Amino acid sequence: MPKKFAEKLDKLSSKPLVKYGVYLTAVILFFALILLPPILGIIIKWDAMQDVLGNGELIARALNAVKNSFTIAVLVSVLDVVAGIPMAWLVTRGKSRWLNVLDTLADVPFIVPTAVLGYSILLFWSDSEKGISAFFGSSLISPGWLLVALLHFTFSYPVVVRVIVGALLDYKIEYEQASRTLGAPPLTTARTVTLGIIKPSLIAAFILAFARSISETGATMMVAGAFENGPVFIQNMKNAFSVQPPLVSQAVYEGSTVFASLILIAVSCLIFAVVRIFATRFKLPIKGAWPSLERKLSYSSATLTRNSVALLVFFAIVLIPSLFVALPAFEALSTNILPNALAGVSPWDEYWQSLILSYSLGAIVTVLNVLVGLPMAIVVARKRLGTSFSSALNVLVDIPIIVPSVALGASLRFFWKETLAFIPDVWLLVFAHLAITYPYFVRSMSAAVERIGIELEEASRTLGAKPLTVFRTIILPLTKYSMFSGAVMVFTRSVSETGATLAVTSLKTAPVVLVDWVKGKIDVSPLEIGLGCGFLILFSFIILLALRLIIKGKGRY
Repeated sequence: MPKKFAEKLDKLSSKPLVKYGVYLTAVILFFALILLPPILGIIIKWDAMQDVLGNGELIARALNAVKNSFTIAVLVSVLDVVAGIPMAWLVTRGKSRWLNVLDTLADVPFIVPTAVLGYSILLFWSDSEKGISAFFGSSLISPGWLLVALLHFTFSYPVVVRVIVGALLDYKIEYEQASRTLGAPPLTTARTVTLGIIKPSLIAAFILAFARSISETGATMMVAGAFENGPVFIQNMKNAFSVQPPLVSQAVYEGSTVFASLILIAVSCLIFAVVRIFATRFKLPIKGAWPSLERKLSYSSATLTRNSVALLVFFAIVLIPSLFVALPAFEALSTNILPNALAGVSPWDEYWQSLILSYSLGAIVTVLNVLVGLPMAIVVARKRLGTSFSSALNVLVDIPIIVPSVALGASLRFFWKETLAFIPDVWLLVFAHLAITYPYFVRSMSAAVERIGIELEEASRTLGAKPLTVFRTIILPLTKYSMFSGAVMVFTRSVSETGATLAVTSLKTAPVVLVDWVKGKIDVSPLEIGLGCGFLILFSFIILLALRLIIKGKGRY
């Protein structure tokens, strides 16, 4: 940025009208583009609940499904954080030259379309003729709550790792070095120094994993069997209404959807508020020290064991089951499928067009998230518009990823496609993906800003720095890796999104095409499905790895 232009912007940022205008614009765009579309479709069907509230059996079924949702979400989120911390630590504190590759591999389950991911998990754990179950001659894990928990762990694990990696990279390692210099073992240093400083990011990671688990529908349906959580209950009611003749009336279907969605949203918001209140008061480090035990656990053998367990969990439970559906791609390389794919022979012509659309869409949504989400993250973290209002925004930001994707898709379709029919389909797609990915970026960045001591900004302002100068010289350098992590989550989530895309437009992204292949809507072989998934994963992996190498070249550590 030219120096004179930067100076003009710095002066402009000191004017209250401009400064608060940016914040208010971010808030208005949040309500108009992110929050209202998914909520409006639910509220407008409020009266439909009257046909459900008198049905005790249906209400009991819905409440049991909601209870299952929260049980799975809490279990998975806790396990994600516990398993994600060692992995993030290995990625950021390890010395191997392959850590950038490992860091990029951690995002792979986030790239695989959710419906395809569910299909892959089902094949790996349950198919008696394929996957790990083939070694036992029968299904190792049958469809049900345990397979749902494994699936949710798989797709939420990358979110947790990405948030914590960004926090550890932004965090100044000098604090750890100072503690070590004073004689503290590495484990004591991590417990008493590092975890306390990155606590906002640990809370953000838990909340994002929880919200992701609460809302996922398509992949969950593939592995749930007879098990019902909130989104599966909504999808089952939709299926019961869609068959001919319908098993339930439209009023019962809509009332059930509204009832379950509202309960999920209300209880989730309450849980998030409680987590933020009590988690911020919960003091890390935990009082007390065990120097002898912690010194033994800090030895190289213990560290090697920790890293080995972290890698075992990642490869055996997360990565390999996620990629299982793409393994036939290797077999396809020796057939005429690869030449046909490269030549664009049908159905590959549609696939390549959809892949270009997916990556273009992911890039646009990522840029918009940075522009729209960055001011909101500062508003939430620094309470620029008042404590009460900013705290309310802090809870509302997560709602788009709490709403079950079935209900979210219907709401987005109503708001954008039916209310504003003149908008081109490609922009409908952008708005839909923006609503779904926005919380990932804001949550990651607001947690990063919270870690920065406010006294640093105040000292800079005391010395005459303008608001934009403070951002450029203090906030941005100390949060750039969290910003990168947030952008990665946005890009990968957009590239893999299926449900909302189907709901708002007829345009086909790569995940939509792959889901059509998996469900047999297009006549393709398992080898072609594997190769299609393989291309999507490979290209996304190359893009993310290249970006990480560029960031590293600019001083990663």
